[in-house]
Amino acid sequence: MTTRYWLMKSEPDECSIDDALAAPKATVPWTGVRNYQARNFMRDSMQVGDGVLFYHSSCPEPGIAGIARVASGTRPDPTQFDAKSPYFDAASKPDAPRWLLLDVQALKKTRLIGLPELRATPELADMILLKRGNRLSITPVSEAHWDFITTQLLRA
Repeated sequence: MTTRYWLMKSEPDECSIDDALAAPKATVPWTGVRNYQARNFMRDSMQVGDGVLFYHSSCPEPGIAGIARVASGTRPDPTQFDAKSPYFDAASKPDAPRWLLLDVQALKKTRLIGLPELRATPELADMILLKRGNRLSITPVSEAHWDFITTQLLRA
């Protein structure tokens, strides 16, 4: 099995890297994914053990805030069935769920590698996160980008 790498966005007021590290076994369910392409990445491509860049989004300083790993396979996201949840989907049925989640295990908090730094790094110019119009909450990360971020930027 080949390890793959991912960038997963989380709003820190919902689940920050600190929240994830404080969770039992530092593992959190990745709920609320409501984009079919991101869901399909979880369902079809993500495997236990894959590397994750834990990214804080929709906050004053967006950026990579930690390193994590995929800790489980997928299962139905219960928030789709909860009418009180902002992620409720009335069209999704328990016998045919639309939305999935998987568990992510936080491994360590890093210095924040903000969006301006990422954009200013030539080695990352073709990273999906930085492409114009990209708003996906889960994107693949190439091995070259993963290696550069974890061995160069996080050592700086």
